[in-house]
Order: sequence, then C-alpha cells, then structure tokens
Amino acid sequence: MLDEFKKFAMRGNVVDMAVGIIIGAAFTTIVKSLVADIIMPPIGILMGGVDFAELFITIKEGSEIAAPYATLAAAKAAGAVTINYGIFVNAVISFIIVAFAVFLLVRAMNNMKSKEEEAAPAEPTTKECPYCISAIPLKASRCPSCTSELA
Repeated sequence: MLDEFKKFAMRGNVVDMAVGIIIGAAFTTIVKSLVADIIMPPIGILMGGVDFAELFITIKEGSEIAAPYATLAAAKAAGAVTINYGIFVNAVISFIIVAFAVFLLVRAMNNMKSKEEEAAPAEPTTKECPYCISAIPLKASRCPSCTSELA
C-alpha cells in the first residue's frame, strides 16, 4: 500500500497540481493585498472617503458599549454582531482579479498548445498502392486489396 501511495504521489499530475496550489495560494495573497492596499483606497476616496473594510451593519449591539460604533474594531471590541459587507466587497473584487488572471493563463496555455499542434504535422502511417490506389500501412510489402508486391 505504501508503494502504491508513493507511485500515486510522484506521478506528474499530482506534483503539478501541488505546485499549482502553492503558487495559487501565494498569488491569492498578493491579489488580496493589491485589492485592500492599492485598488480600494482610491475607490474609497472617489466615493467620499469611504474605507470599504470598515463598512458594516450592526445586527445586535454589544454588551460593553452601546451603538453606534465608529469602526468595525470598536464594534467587535464591544461584542456586537455585525454584517461586514465592506470586507465582502473586497473579497469579491479579489476573486474577480484572480479569476481574470487564471482566465488569461489558461488562454495563453491553450494558444501555445494550438501553435504546437499546428507546427508539428502528424507523420503519415499509410501509403498508396500504385496499382489499385488503396491505402496500405507503410511497412506493408504486399497490398491487401490487390495482392501486388510493393517495392
């Protein structure tokens, strides 16, 4: 069983998938930072100085401090129950950027594959019998249709 697992784990597809997952996780971290630290601040300024990470709705006030809460951290510190729709907006934008990047990557890979397929024409596997014009295997020494000997 251990040998079977070793063969499974060392197959090319499994190793490629593991590398893809690791790179994808690192890429996701970069995209989250891009959205939270670079994209959303200018959008927030354009919308009147809104910090999307601080957008929330209080469902239930906390027992420590009464509402309204100035920040999400203050609401959490008071023990309030909140819907953090600003963080959700950041997550949706991050997802769209990651999905678009993956789309571009898959598109580039498909273009490379199609160029490789066009560049390498398939080797012929048959030839034509000069007597009866039927298709025969390249290595054949006699035509199966007319039984003529081939040079």
